[in-house]
Amino acid sequence: MEKFNKLTGVAAPLPVVNVDTDMIIPKDYLKTIKRTGLGTGLFAEARYFEDGSVNPDFVLNKPAYQNAKILVAGDNFGCGSSREHAPWALLDFGIRCIISTSFADIFYNNCFKNGILPIVVSPEDLEKLLDDAGRGSNAVLTIDLEAQTISGPDGGTIKFDIDAFRRHCLLNGLDDIGLTLAKEASIVGYEKTLTTARPWS
Repeated sequence: MEKFNKLTGVAAPLPVVNVDTDMIIPKDYLKTIKRTGLGTGLFAEARYFEDGSVNPDFVLNKPAYQNAKILVAGDNFGCGSSREHAPWALLDFGIRCIISTSFADIFYNNCFKNGILPIVVSPEDLEKLLDDAGRGSNAVLTIDLEAQTISGPDGGTIKFDIDAFRRHCLLNGLDDIGLTLAKEASIVGYEKTLTTARPWS
């Protein structure tokens, strides 16, 4: 998993409440177990018309936000079914950080396991960040995970809280497999001891 330390990029505003995982990645895209290629299906029902043409009014289709790395979203982001394809699609599109006042628990956990930083802020801070994100190509935010700060285009800074263990995992690029491999020496040592003590097993 790619390490997350400091991210500077365009932030796209999505002031919609209760964005569920079906909106993030519709069920038609769930036939694959690959983590790549899902970016085209991200918010597909909002990004495209029924004939497949691009909806120019959707925020991620606007020229200023087509390469957005940060999403500033409404309350209860990621609710609905527990599909891990949702963070996969966001990551494949290029989104590495989502800021909201709250997240659905399963989606929130899945973000950390896939290298995406979900940040919870107060409603007042969200309004400020939505205003920053509304500046088009000037809507550049810097997320510093080490310092736990969000810096806006006009120099303002917002502090955020994050669980220390999850912060450690993101800073070091450790998903569940990475955490297990970090204990490889202990696992091998245990297996050798067990083989000696129980040669019949």
